[in-house]
Amino acid sequence: MVLFHKHLTFVFSITIILFSAMSSDAQKSLPDFSKQLFDIHEKIKEPTLTKRRFKHKDIVPLIEKLPFEVAKIGQSFEERDIYQIKMGHGKTKILLWSQMHGDEATATMALFDIFRFFKEKNDGFDALRSKILDNCTLYFVPMLNPDGAERFQRRTATGIDMNRDALRFQTPEGTLLKKLQDELKPEFSFNLHDQGIRYSAGMSSKQATISFLATSYNFSQDWNPTRTRAMQVICEMNEAVQQFIPGHVGKWNDPHEPRAFGDNVALWGSSLILIESGGYKDDVEKQYIRKLNFVAMLKGMQSIAEETYIKHQLSTYESIPNNEKFLFDVLIRNAEFIHNGKVVIKDIGIILTEKNINNATDFVVSSVIDDLGDLSTFWGIKEIDAKGLTVSMFADFPEIAQKYKISEKEAANKELNLDETASFLLTKDKEVKYIILNGQIK
Repeated sequence: MVLFHKHLTFVFSITIILFSAMSSDAQKSLPDFSKQLFDIHEKIKEPTLTKRRFKHKDIVPLIEKLPFEVAKIGQSFEERDIYQIKMGHGKTKILLWSQMHGDEATATMALFDIFRFFKEKNDGFDALRSKILDNCTLYFVPMLNPDGAERFQRRTATGIDMNRDALRFQTPEGTLLKKLQDELKPEFSFNLHDQGIRYSAGMSSKQATISFLATSYNFSQDWNPTRTRAMQVICEMNEAVQQFIPGHVGKWNDPHEPRAFGDNVALWGSSLILIESGGYKDDVEKQYIRKLNFVAMLKGMQSIAEETYIKHQLSTYESIPNNEKFLFDVLIRNAEFIHNGKVVIKDIGIILTEKNINNATDFVVSSVIDDLGDLSTFWGIKEIDAKGLTVSMFADFPEIAQKYKISEKEAANKELNLDETASFLLTKDKEVKYIILNGQIK
């Protein structure tokens, strides 16, 4: 009996010690800095990157000035140097890479903002920087596909989608990423992308401005500890950005893709966090979304450094709505069409596409009528309720056609058809209420 009581006393003492240690660790946890990071971003951001179409030569001088451990770790097919920036000395390794698709530049801008953040001091964030750098070692690879960035195109110089090259390794850039995974063996990896702006967060009118995914490593989409940790960190990041874009966060499509790097990085043992930058109204150059990336990534790093992510459950992650396709760039509702003297009500769904110009330093927009009819289950990033308005063509308003320099071919159009340029008028009693010119509302 005495031995039994001694055993209970020992167990109770150990429990108290463990609880005290846990409480002590909890007390050491830092507050959530998301709001403060959001507020200081304008001051901290890299000022030379203001548009998405920048090139390798624009970031090399920025990299070479960084006060961190900078190394050339390889070259692209066209022999552009690929850099790694290393900072921190903690046991948990985090590898972050951006722009493996050359035209997906939002996160690259955010990474340079993060570099500037880690250069600062005495600004109220020293404790956060210390926590991350003491507990983690960060490895950044901005612009993994510099040849694609040169052309502002998705694929590499050899025409291969690098994110479908994780089996054959026919791109030097993809081979380099596999080498980094093998050598560093990072516990966490951040795969940073842009997605189309017409994805909605669930079946809603809200653009999926930021989308996350803990990628599946097999076709049955199982949850092992590696994938679970990625999911839990995503829950922390989702909480952070929901403050600024409530309802605009989505979950990227989950089916396993055996050729993709994200899925294979998860298979190779690193907790893979996919971030997709989508669209936000009037944020053409994605400067607001860049800010959200800045906040989300730093929140993710803090969560990993403090291991606060462990509290999250799968149900929280699954509550993030899936990305869906319920958006047009422009949706005109209830427009009246005249067919053989009869009025027919149709909605008009318009899609806009960017086309590179000036050596991929700028772009022009082209439009197309993508759908006509009942589009009541869809939304538009921009919308017009045209109830009581009639669709008219420039052929009936030659003075307006001349003013807006409408081509002879467009000015001769007598009706609005699918798969044609979205240029037409909305009128009432022959008075022009709206001019739609190449999908733009005038």
